[in-house]
Order: sequence, then C-alpha cells, then structure tokens
Amino acid sequence: MSRFNNIVGLLTFILLAFPCSSLRAQELEYAVELGGMAGGSFYLGDANYSTLYKGLNLGGGLMGRYNINPRMSLKGNISYGGISGNALLQDNKFPANPEQEWKFSKGVLDIGCQYEISFWGYGMGTGYKGQRRLVPYIQVGLGATVCGSVFTANIPFGFGVKYKFKERWNCGVDWTMRFSLSDKLDGIPDPYSIAGGFLKNKDSYCFTMFYISYDLCPKYRKCNNE
Repeated sequence: MSRFNNIVGLLTFILLAFPCSSLRAQELEYAVELGGMAGGSFYLGDANYSTLYKGLNLGGGLMGRYNINPRMSLKGNISYGGISGNALLQDNKFPANPEQEWKFSKGVLDIGCQYEISFWGYGMGTGYKGQRRLVPYIQVGLGATVCGSVFTANIPFGFGVKYKFKERWNCGVDWTMRFSLSDKLDGIPDPYSIAGGFLKNKDSYCFTMFYISYDLCPKYRKCNNE
C-alpha cells in the first residue's frame, strides 16, 4: 500500500508539473527586439505635393523595440533614405528665380522613437491570453531629421503589420510618414513667400520598411503567468 501511494504521488506530481512547464515554454514573453530594416523612401513638398512613391529611393536602418506588454511597445529607429524631386515638373508654376535650383537629390538621416499599439495581443501565447502571431498596429512618436546642413524635428505617424514566425524571430512591414518642422529639406524654401505654420508648408518624407528582428531579455513569470 505504501508503494502504491508513492507511485500515485509521483504520477500526480508529474501531471501537475508538466503542464506548468509546458505553459511557461509556450507563453514566454521577451522584453526587447533588435533588428534591421530595408525598403524605400520618398518625399512630399514643393516638388511633389501629393503623389505617393513619386521619386522612390532606397532606404534602410536599424530598429529596436521595448515591449511593454503584448499590445504596447516603444520602438526606436536609426534610418537613412534618399529624397529627390524636380519642382519644374509640377503643374504649378513657380516665380521666376534664375538662382534657385529646382531639382534636388539628397539623403535623410532619421532618428526617432514611436509608441505602438497593436489591435490584438502579439505573441505565441495560447488559451485565455488570446495572442496572435500576425497583428496590425498603429504608431505615433517624435524624431529628429538631418538632411545636408538642415537639422529639424519631425512627427512620425503610421501603421504596420508584424508576424512572429518563430518563438524569438519576428518580421513585418512598417510604414511611417515623417512630418518635419522645416521647409528646407528639398532646398526650395518658401517659393511663394507664404508664411507657414506649425506643419503647414513644411516638407515631409516617408519610409516603407521591411524588417526582421530577434527577441532578447525574456520576462520570467510564475507558473500561472501572473
């Protein structure tokens, strides 16, 4: 009888311990992501008022995320991309100015931080957590722009989709429009001599990036994940 009780106790322990360890393995979360990005960039301004992806150039950079929880993250980036255009190809006619260079091609260095919120919890968790491996998100933040001799702030706004294709590997598409506080990125400042406001009559640029990242710094939790 004593041996039977010992066997029953051992089996009970295994049955209780195995689901707990399995749950932790499946629902383990990570605090940090680091990765690289590659894609394209274009600009909106005096040489391109509204046409998306006109004058598309190559872009790339590095990104990192701090995952506050499965739905909210802080993302930092260091990105570089080209912007180009020709104002003389616009339908609008600019005032005659023989000293003005209307055609340009420049590089933009962008350093920024965005707050992301996902539509659903992101991860490989199961059951009551309701996490998904493929989720869309929106983002807004604050950044800095360096374009030649111009240094200014920018306000990034955009959206994206991310996919966890392995436990610690992620990929996705990230789209952000950077609304700069300067009208000098294209070298065509204020061609009509009309004063601009906070974001009015300012130059903007966009990054469309494909990225891949790796998870670091696991968050260790109790068996019941609380």
